[in-house]
Amino acid sequence: MKKTLTLGILSIGLCLISCGDSKRNKDIKMYSNTWDHIVNDGNLDLINNTNFTENITMISSPENIVGIENFKAYYQNFITGFSDIKFTVVHIFGEGENIVKHWNFKGTHTGEFFGIPATGKSVDIEGVTLAKMKDGKIAQEQDFMDNSVFMQQLGLAPNPENIGVIDKLYSHFSNGEIPSVMELMDNNIVWNESSCSSYSKDNPYEGPEAILNGVFGKIGEDNDYFKIENIELTGLGENKVLASLNYDGKIKKTGKEYKTGVVHLWTLNNGKITAFQQYIGQGEQ
Repeated sequence: MKKTLTLGILSIGLCLISCGDSKRNKDIKMYSNTWDHIVNDGNLDLINNTNFTENITMISSPENIVGIENFKAYYQNFITGFSDIKFTVVHIFGEGENIVKHWNFKGTHTGEFFGIPATGKSVDIEGVTLAKMKDGKIAQEQDFMDNSVFMQQLGLAPNPENIGVIDKLYSHFSNGEIPSVMELMDNNIVWNESSCSSYSKDNPYEGPEAILNGVFGKIGEDNDYFKIENIELTGLGENKVLASLNYDGKIKKTGKEYKTGVVHLWTLNNGKITAFQQYIGQGEQ
């Protein structure tokens, strides 16, 4: 009797292991094939609720990318930004619902890529993606790669003078030196607030005076206090600077305090700011 019971338990254990292996292998095959067709075939329509959960999440800083449409819009930049694409899964393995993918991406930068005009440069970059599956669908991803190597291959070495200009702008703003902020702007500057911002209805603001009255003035009118914190600056090529930061404020009308992650994309020419684009989380401000 004891021997029979032991064999029964062993049989159940082996079955559970086999079933677990089968599910994991099925997830890995589905995951690998899906990304092969998305990137190599440019088939963005595969980013859908059949292959991905509705709330597919890309872990990123300063703000995660959530939802099928946002996820698709993000990868659209790679498909339209590069030609001669070759995406290779070097190695892939899984444990439970977790998948680790070591990949290689090759391509020629012949289209606009996150606002960066085509350089004609070729890239050959490697990275790792940590993914999570849920009920046979891709639920979460987090990419790890050397962005500095990627930008170097594109020939987009950052201009430290531009970073200095934007650093100075944030310093002036934090100290309430608004006239000094305005002096850093080109007379023909074009300023766009995020579509999630209450100030976006008057986009684009053209010229320093429009920005002063339509944005800075309203921030002062609408807030008991407004601060910018945790600023990190990254140079993007010869004429762009990307800033990630936090807004910390309190709305006068409701008394509601808020703190949110924000991204600013600045464009400069000859030391003057010619364009600004704000990106902010849905419903944050």
